[in-house]
Amino acid sequence: MVGFEYAKKSDNASNKNNLLSDAVINLDHGDPTAFEEYWRKMGDRCTVVIKGWELMSYFSDVNKVCWFMEPELENAIRGLHAAVGNAATEERYIVVGTGSTQLCQAAVHSLSSLRPCGTHPVSVVAAAPYYSTYVEETTYVRSEMYRWGGDARRYEKEEGPYIELVTSPNNPDGTMREEVVKRPQGKVIYDLAYYWPHFTPITHRPHHDIMLFTFSKLSGHAGSRIGWALVKDKEVAKKMVEYIMVNSIGVSKESQMRAAKVLNVMTETCRSHSDSFFLYGRDKMKNRWDKLREVVEQQSDDIFTLPKYPEAFCNFFGKPIGSYPAFAWLAIGCHEESDLGSLLMKQKVLTRSGNRCGSDKNHVRASMLCRDDVFSLFLHRLASITIPATDSLH
Repeated sequence: MVGFEYAKKSDNASNKNNLLSDAVINLDHGDPTAFEEYWRKMGDRCTVVIKGWELMSYFSDVNKVCWFMEPELENAIRGLHAAVGNAATEERYIVVGTGSTQLCQAAVHSLSSLRPCGTHPVSVVAAAPYYSTYVEETTYVRSEMYRWGGDARRYEKEEGPYIELVTSPNNPDGTMREEVVKRPQGKVIYDLAYYWPHFTPITHRPHHDIMLFTFSKLSGHAGSRIGWALVKDKEVAKKMVEYIMVNSIGVSKESQMRAAKVLNVMTETCRSHSDSFFLYGRDKMKNRWDKLREVVEQQSDDIFTLPKYPEAFCNFFGKPIGSYPAFAWLAIGCHEESDLGSLLMKQKVLTRSGNRCGSDKNHVRASMLCRDDVFSLFLHRLASITIPATDSLH
């Protein structure tokens, strides 16, 4: 559900505040509006001007595997990964997609279609708690080539080919992940959407066969719908491109050029002490997590709990730092069986229930990426919750 964060505009400031204080706030989705302030301060540095006659063709470079990707975007992607040190791009093909959601579908299609005949459908698995949209992506089209196989930990003893989706840092609980099943018949897709220094320490430079990234969670530009995959195997990359060609005949060039401009600015400023996006983003996320933990710890009877993340040395910042995930994996500790999502809904806070992520209703995923006023309202409502000892949320 989208569109609950803000009430109708009013010229009367006090009236607007009253409406906002009574509004339903949506922390179910991960709309990354938290970084809007930074890009406002950057002024015209990321402005892109496209003339009416430019970018009219379907094609960008017919000699490339991903023939609809603009060279400027490819160079910008490689440049930023080199500056941050969070993924190997050498000897890898870059496939651009309409967000990492399309790329994940393309990768699953590619890997399952390249399997020997007679071994379909391939099971697609992920260790719980997992990103709930993986279930929707693998079941929506009812493909005969693959099917959703559930929790990867339960699949370890199963036979047959499989594709494991590994999100690291994980969505929803923010933990660092590795593959679980580890069998010769399997393939692994690494979703590294949040492996950036404003969310987590950059401890190593991954070089997996398929790695997915998204412009949305990196910079906050979700509306541009840009993602990219770093793919080692040329045939897998070609199949992914084929999927995108059939699905959307390429990717918007206007979006690609905007993304290239923003990524280049991020690369240029990433070591700056005054206008580094990653420094700004890390401080923003740390501040929010500090405030959230303070609210949780100040409540009596340990009503809520949050995961704890160890510090690690970050190669990008050159010092030990903590993790500040894009989502809070909030649990209720008062009752063994409780519907935390329903409890928060009574406070007009929408979250994503843990049972959608392969967990339970004791947990919810709450976005940490909303605007400042929405986040403040969330903290206020969370702090106001009290549960009598005899109360049952079941």
